[in-house]
Amino acid sequence: MFFKPKEHEPSHIHAVYGEYLGEFNVKTLEMLQGDLPKRAQGLIKEWMQKYQSELQKMWDEQKISKLPPLE
Repeated sequence: MFFKPKEHEPSHIHAVYGEYLGEFNVKTLEMLQGDLPKRAQGLIKEWMQKYQSELQKMWDEQKISKLPPLE
């Protein structure tokens, strides 16, 4: 997760999976845009659901902290 000055709403993350990219809404977990394969989308949504409150807090406070990967 990274922040640009005046980052646009809705709160979202950018995901990279090999040569594929995706942008996911933190609140709805839906992919807003991108070309990620369905399997990668599922893994990202599973991870986001597990850490949804932490992701939203990082967005709101614009302070990044490391989150663990899926096990």
